[in-house]
Amino acid sequence: MLRSMTGFAQASAQEDTWGLTVTVRAFNHRFLDLRFRLPGDLEAAESQLRALVRGHVRRGHLDVRMEMERNGRPALEVDRDFVRSYLQVHIELQREHNLSGEPDLTALLRVPGVLRRSEAALSGEDAVRLVGLAETTLSEALKRLNEMRSREGAALENELRGRLGKVEAARGKLAELGERALPAFQQRLQKRLQELLAGVSLEPARLAQEAAYLAERSDISEELMRLASHANQFGQLLDSKAEAGKQLDFLLQEMNRETNTTLSKVPNLGAEGLEMTRLGLEIKAEIERLREQVQNVE
Repeated sequence: MLRSMTGFAQASAQEDTWGLTVTVRAFNHRFLDLRFRLPGDLEAAESQLRALVRGHVRRGHLDVRMEMERNGRPALEVDRDFVRSYLQVHIELQREHNLSGEPDLTALLRVPGVLRRSEAALSGEDAVRLVGLAETTLSEALKRLNEMRSREGAALENELRGRLGKVEAARGKLAELGERALPAFQQRLQKRLQELLAGVSLEPARLAQEAAYLAERSDISEELMRLASHANQFGQLLDSKAEAGKQLDFLLQEMNRETNTTLSKVPNLGAEGLEMTRLGLEIKAEIERLREQVQNVE
């Protein structure tokens, strides 16, 4: 089943000491690109958390954010050096300018950085427990992310199959028109050979070479056969459980190339040629729509 590269998931967990929330956002990307935002106590575990993500996701840009809270009432610390300096300056200014009044301690404590939470360094055992909690919570978030991406992938697959069916239908009509246009192909070939031979003496080898080239330019069966083969491989990849995004994109490039070659061979074939051109352009439009959707497949 296909998976989309976009999605969002969140998971939370609680222990006696900490609460942890993991948020994962996924976007399109040609390769796997990971961005982590971790609390200080988990920065040392980033490499193993990255390895965990790689076990769940193969392609896409992922933003992983972890937010940690310590359970219980947090202890507070005061920047005592700053407070002492503030009071010393207050006393000096009072003496220098003969001022009265007491310093506003409440206003002082509101100064950013003066009052902060006290977070003691983790012991080795606590650090191991916290990393284990992070891995468990991240695994749950990634599981939810992949569930969402699989749902989106199923919708993508339905659309891809529908558009692939339109390509196949148009290719079949092209093949039928190609059979009906054989007389026009032959007339074009004869006309071109006559132009080459008109008043010009060509060596037999050169004439055979030109005739073979013109005959090849008048046959679209090989291009249509390769187009059918690529479309069949595309369908097989949709049926498989493999990560198919890059392979699907490559097949669409090849399908577009075969269609362009076909279109280059159908001018000057009368009514059949006009219809074949219309069908070729219709195939190209569907291939382009397929490519837009495939960009979102993992």
